Amino acid sequence: MTTRRDFLKTAAVTGSAAALAAAPAVHASSNDIIRVGLVGCGGRGKGAAVQCVHGGQNVKLWAVGDAFRNRIDDALNEFRNPNRSNIGSLMDVPTERQFVGLNAYEGVIANCDLVILATPPGFRPIHLQAAVNANKHIFTEKPVAVDAPGVRTVLALHDEADRRGLCVVTGLQRHYQTGYLQSLRRMHGGEIGTITSARCYWNQGALWHTDRTPQMTDVEWQIRNWLYLCWLSGDHICEQHVHNLDVINWALQAHPVKCVGMGGRQARTGPEFGHIYDHFAVEYEYPNGVSCLSMCRQIQGCAGNVSESVTGTRGTWTSRDNPADPNNYRIRGERPWVFNARRDDNNPYQKEHDVLINCIREGRRINNLRYTAESTMTAIMGRMSAYTGQALTWQQALASNETLMPQNLAMDMTLPVPPVPMPGR
Repeated sequence: MTTRRDFLKTAAVTGSAAALAAAPAVHASSNDIIRVGLVGCGGRGKGAAVQCVHGGQNVKLWAVGDAFRNRIDDALNEFRNPNRSNIGSLMDVPTERQFVGLNAYEGVIANCDLVILATPPGFRPIHLQAAVNANKHIFTEKPVAVDAPGVRTVLALHDEADRRGLCVVTGLQRHYQTGYLQSLRRMHGGEIGTITSARCYWNQGALWHTDRTPQMTDVEWQIRNWLYLCWLSGDHICEQHVHNLDVINWALQAHPVKCVGMGGRQARTGPEFGHIYDHFAVEYEYPNGVSCLSMCRQIQGCAGNVSESVTGTRGTWTSRDNPADPNNYRIRGERPWVFNARRDDNNPYQKEHDVLINCIREGRRINNLRYTAESTMTAIMGRMSAYTGQALTWQQALASNETLMPQNLAMDMTLPVPPVPMPGR
């Protein structure tokens, strides 16, 4: 007889005979609790935890972990607050299932059926490897790596997760958003003709940072300011602009074959902002000579634009991530089309968790790791080109052995901030 624990370790798989033989029977009851573990108790982690426990019946937050005790305390207080997240009835997280430190993920993974990975992206390949090895279902935030060795690890984990019958959903939520789904269906159905070019943007203002106190070690300060360290975030082209690049890969059903980029650091020049750039512009070339212009910027007081646009021989599709515009998605050309986002769009952040929980319950395979790894590599490739000033092919970028994660990372180690990358050197 299949037990609750046996089922939740690996969902039943449809596919090859070998995979079917390795997987337990389809879960038949909705009465068994799916125990959720949260690794990374920042804003995105808290949001994902709330959405996950609302993803279906009998889902409970069961374990939490973070590098810092105060992050755990803040998260649990928010979860219990009736005026905030208010999921107190959907959680059971005693002190013995609260894990602190750089190895907190190990305790969380050992105490859950489904793990949410929401730490800074530099840790993602390590945490994904541990979760897959432990046969846990996964929700992981994007990006899934900050360097090429990390991407290669995740691509291998995609195949291993499939072999084990695990469900993996990633935080590229546009894949679960009605407006994008309808738009891409139309594009792939030929309504704008053969695609000839594309553009994508994430241009916005400044973001937060945390002041350093005398008690903070180098590593603590860097993790608390993870946005501004490439080993933790991959730079904002990777951490944030990956959403837009992913839409272009999705539309073109391919990853770029080469790119050339530029960028720099004009406004965020102080040491409190680490060593990353505050703007990038990259030209990507896709198969069949299709070109995509990519821009991203985080500078206060400049024009904002978060959108994607794809042009074909019969028309142009445009999205604009602007809730004030009721027509967020439209096609202009031979077959005009408008999608009223204010009326007809959904909440993709919730939908991705609904889908994940349903797949686990029903024993259906879902695995978003491959396209997420390729979109992550697209962003990393652009960053590498901008940092070096060199044109790069996909093969060159993916074969890179540059590993950004510090060796033997410890909270009390000395870890200087690297210099700002200078193209041409």
